Amino acid sequence: MAGEFVWSGFDYLGEPTPYYSARSSYSGIIDLAGFKKDRFYLYQSRWKPDLPMAHILPHWNWSERVGMITPVHVFTSGDEAELFLNGRSLGKKKKGLYEYRLRWDDVRYEPGILKVVAYKNGKQWAEETVQTTGKPAQLVLSADRKNINNDGDDLSFITVSVTDENGLTVPNAMNDIEFNIEGPGEIVATDNGDPASLVSFSSTKRKAYFGLALVIIRFEKGAMDDIKVTASSPGLRQASVVITGK
Repeated sequence: MAGEFVWSGFDYLGEPTPYYSARSSYSGIIDLAGFKKDRFYLYQSRWKPDLPMAHILPHWNWSERVGMITPVHVFTSGDEAELFLNGRSLGKKKKGLYEYRLRWDDVRYEPGILKVVAYKNGKQWAEETVQTTGKPAQLVLSADRKNINNDGDDLSFITVSVTDENGLTVPNAMNDIEFNIEGPGEIVATDNGDPASLVSFSSTKRKAYFGLALVIIRFEKGAMDDIKVTASSPGLRQASVVITGK
């Protein structure tokens, strides 16, 4: 390991690597839609050692891998961690010198709940749980801000999640999503973070990418009425969010 220079912080348009049928470089810590990749948590655990955190990968929706070896990795700012699968301990691991993740390489997949409890200096530090979800059932919208300036420049970034009936994001969902807007505003762009997607940013139709998509909106300059943004997908319950101006 030579230093800690990272190329790059965000994915960016151009320099598609390693194949050419893509739109962007995808070596970033965060993708083009602003969604955190797994590696984000690796750097977070390293660069913010005083932040209690733990992150499990991969997700736990692998119906085709029942009974097969499915390694589990954990990024944590702690110094050791214990992994549990459906309540059973799979053992405790301690970081060694120059180790930046903890690995359980012999886990046999079974659906259910995967939980990690991290420790630091012998005391419980952080925990995280991932679990097998149900099938996609609905869309959920979450705006970074629901009240934005009506100056024609300010933006609201709205994340779309494909969730099951219990509200859990389905991590392998790739459903088609269509966006509509009512009121004095416009859809500036949509995205999903997929480096191989060649769909125009101005499109109002976008596939979810591993359960997520993004729509960006703004007000017409000086507009006073609210904006209602709706996301819909065949077979799923649609969702809406209201953005107000100031």
